[in-house]
Amino acid sequence: MSDSISAKKRFTSGLTGYHYLVLVVACLGWSFDTMDQWLFVFAKQHAVRELLGAAASAGDVGYYTTLCTAALMIGWATGGLLFGMVGDRLGRTRTMALTILMYAGFTGLSGLSQNWEQFAFFRFMTGLGVGGEFAAGAALVAETFPVHARATALGIVQATSALGNITAAGINMLFASHMSPEHSWRYMFAVGIVPALLVFVIFMFVREPEAWSLAREHARSSKVKGQLGSILGLFKERTIRRNTLVGVGLAAVGVIGFWGISVWTPELLTLVLNPNGVAELKPAVERQISLAAMAQNLGSFFGALGFAWLAQKAGRRLGFLVALLGCLVIIPATFLFTSSFVTALVLFFLMGYALLFLLGGFAVYFPELFPTRLRSTGTGFCYNVARYITAAALFVSGPLMKSFGLRNMVFGVSLVFLLGLLVLPFAPETKDRPLPE
Repeated sequence: MSDSISAKKRFTSGLTGYHYLVLVVACLGWSFDTMDQWLFVFAKQHAVRELLGAAASAGDVGYYTTLCTAALMIGWATGGLLFGMVGDRLGRTRTMALTILMYAGFTGLSGLSQNWEQFAFFRFMTGLGVGGEFAAGAALVAETFPVHARATALGIVQATSALGNITAAGINMLFASHMSPEHSWRYMFAVGIVPALLVFVIFMFVREPEAWSLAREHARSSKVKGQLGSILGLFKERTIRRNTLVGVGLAAVGVIGFWGISVWTPELLTLVLNPNGVAELKPAVERQISLAAMAQNLGSFFGALGFAWLAQKAGRRLGFLVALLGCLVIIPATFLFTSSFVTALVLFFLMGYALLFLLGGFAVYFPELFPTRLRSTGTGFCYNVARYITAAALFVSGPLMKSFGLRNMVFGVSLVFLLGLLVLPFAPETKDRPLPE
């Protein structure tokens, strides 16, 4: 069947109940993953403030919150690299199950922290699981779905990350309605244990993709033996090496944009709605922060689907071009022009759309860059080397925010999207092409 005919087929053509089962499991794994991430986004400053004690200044809280966020990012990057290799060697489903157990278990333990060092350690361990789950899940979906449905399926998986974020916002709003944020953060992290139940479904109903099983057998009996799940294998061949560097470059731009900017929206809205920290306003402001975060993540949901649609119609490169230009304009505008709860709802929605239009592309694009024997490794490497870079950038953004203020810091960090435009000319187009074997 030609690529042009394949491109015209409907998403549902030829799909079976098992395809939808895999899609649902991957969506739940990633949405629970992002739910646990955003529980941290909402709770991080409240947790650090309590753990440091009443004598801590606002500057101290901001500094140690940045350290804990960096610990999460470093764990995320390490887990993505480690479990990316494990996913190519051990299998997609078993790696998914292991990483879900990790991020769920250590999210729950975060609520038991007695000092900021323990909190940072638990966030690091949570990050190990968070980073590993994405690569295994993306590889599982990419290898299970036919070429005409692959981009849409991966776009749906990425879009459900927004549903996990919205769920976290709902949990935050629920607790804010019944207790002060300073005391609810421990209970919020306890809710993060729930995703561990998904592991039973994975072990009972999801099998390894045939493409992975064949690649493992081929690697055991051919000249590529030793390259199954090997980071060195990403750099031995010229084409794979180029794709690896392109993936790392694009991912670094997107991850810095997300973790260096968008996770500061609760602090932005607090600055706008309660600049003097009036205690009586805090519960109401916390509910408004939750609602604004829901708007942001509703935009994210449609943004990820938007990339999948454009990538399927016009190509991956055009999708990334639109995403980078959108982020370059919309994200600074959000932090500069948010002046009320109403403007936050509108601008947060647009920012979420732009950011996930970009990050949604990674779920579609990265599995298409690498052969089966390196697919999980390559996807994990691109995404998670970017997180090491982001963790380093956070050590810069913290002092910048302290010296120049939140809005000016965001404007400076937003210039990173220009670097993405420099990487894009080297990115290969993968539209309507079979996965490399």
